Amino acid sequence: MALFLLYETSSGYSLFLANGLDEIGQNTEAVRNSVSDLNRFGKVVQLTAFHPFESALDALNQCNSVSEGIMTDELRNFLELNLPKVKEGKKAKFSLGVAEPKIGSHIFEVTKIPCQSNEFVHELLRGVRLHFERFIKDLKPGDLEKAQLGLGHSYSRAKVKFNVNRVDNMVIQAIFLLDTLDKDVNSFAMRVREWYSWHFPELVKIVNDNYIYAKLAKFIDDKSKLSEDKLPALTDILGDEDKAKEVVEAAKASMGQDLSPIDLINVQQFAQRVMDLSEYRKKLHEYLVTKMNDIAPNLASLIGEMVGARLISHAGSLTNLAKCPSSTLQILGAEKALFRALKTRGNTPKYGLIFHSSFIGRASARNKGRMARYLANKCSIASRIDCFAESSTTVFGEKLREQVEERLDFYDKGVAPRKNIDVMKAAIGSAENKDTAMEVEEAPAVASAKKSKKKKSKSDTAENGEAEDKPTVNGGAAEDAKSEKKRKKEKRKLEQEQAVEKSNGTDRVDAEEQDGTAKKKKTKKSKDQDTEELQDASGMKKKKKKSKGEV
Repeated sequence: MALFLLYETSSGYSLFLANGLDEIGQNTEAVRNSVSDLNRFGKVVQLTAFHPFESALDALNQCNSVSEGIMTDELRNFLELNLPKVKEGKKAKFSLGVAEPKIGSHIFEVTKIPCQSNEFVHELLRGVRLHFERFIKDLKPGDLEKAQLGLGHSYSRAKVKFNVNRVDNMVIQAIFLLDTLDKDVNSFAMRVREWYSWHFPELVKIVNDNYIYAKLAKFIDDKSKLSEDKLPALTDILGDEDKAKEVVEAAKASMGQDLSPIDLINVQQFAQRVMDLSEYRKKLHEYLVTKMNDIAPNLASLIGEMVGARLISHAGSLTNLAKCPSSTLQILGAEKALFRALKTRGNTPKYGLIFHSSFIGRASARNKGRMARYLANKCSIASRIDCFAESSTTVFGEKLREQVEERLDFYDKGVAPRKNIDVMKAAIGSAENKDTAMEVEEAPAVASAKKSKKKKSKSDTAENGEAEDKPTVNGGAAEDAKSEKKRKKEKRKLEQEQAVEKSNGTDRVDAEEQDGTAKKKKTKKSKDQDTEELQDASGMKKKKKKSKGEV
């Protein structure tokens, strides 16, 4: 039986014929020995056909389809043209050797060409790969390497499909910037307090908040000009009328020195900068919260956005955090204390960045270590779900948070918590229900969009029909008259049917009153009998009405 070899390269598809297999006896060791020598290998394997790719994009598409085990139309045409044809009802006298069994099964399903992929075929393909440049004469030296490099880069770019909304690098940069902004805003606010205290020292004791102090420093400017006319504006800034009055009274009896207009302008400008920085800090915090809900929703709902972002930034990425065991995650951020304890043989730290979570603060001093260990365990689960799950949901984070709350109650009150298996089953069920609900919500939207499209097409056709039918006015009037007659007939039929149904109902009520609680079994009758009974019932009703009129 003849053996053909399919070899996919970066430049195109190639087909080889392996001769003298009976002599070799399909011995892999013999093939290995003959692979390195081109003279021996060239006698066994010969090139029969070569199909180059049209462009780099075509090469990428072919490579993607081959890696997924799908035969393209180009590959099918290439095989059908160059392989011997198989008659219907007869077995093929050849087989096709392929590197991947997936694509071999797909070729056999579509074209009924028998394929094989084993160690012997792989050794033959290894030899083809080694001497491929010498089999094809038109290839220049270095062309194949360039094609391989270009296809490798484009294939890796296509395979590594990053979701822009789930890049954790933005979270790392945002949390670093947030920490530096906190330090800078605090230091700048202290500088505003010291600078403006030379002019109005009593304001420091009245107002404690840095942002409000900067606002007041900008608003008051010169304390000598502050009067009771500015009380409403002061109350808007402070949010308290009593404090506003206190500020006005303190300004009247202030011990501070007077400043020149240029100095006051500089103080105002610096206060404005501090206000702008603090407002930007709020916006950055909102951005971080939304980004954490996109990247790690379960971790954010379990431990909070700020602590979760600090854990991700300290680990380097969400993937690195997901790879960390819970024991490492527990002391993440306390590396110095850990190595100091190992060096001095002291007690190792119980918690690192995870200490900033509210759960450890709520736990008693005796149970802080236990709580940190349990919380680190749940954080590692949440980070792995966020990193490797295809769809992002907060269901697992909420359920894990409930477990941590139950553990707190267990340490304080002794209430037994639920098992982890039961909680995870409930979380999976609720996640599936959410997915189905989303699909149900999307279905009517799609249907309404289709209906709107149909209505538009109908309106367009109606408009076209009206434009065509405008000259024939009499014909249109006749059609309207016919349609009105049809509507009247349909209304009459409906009224008759309703009257018949009412008569049946009244007859049944009378029968029940006479017979008591006798319930008759329903029997199936033909359509002709039903119509006869309905007609009889309508006739009986008419007779009753006539008799009542005579009385």
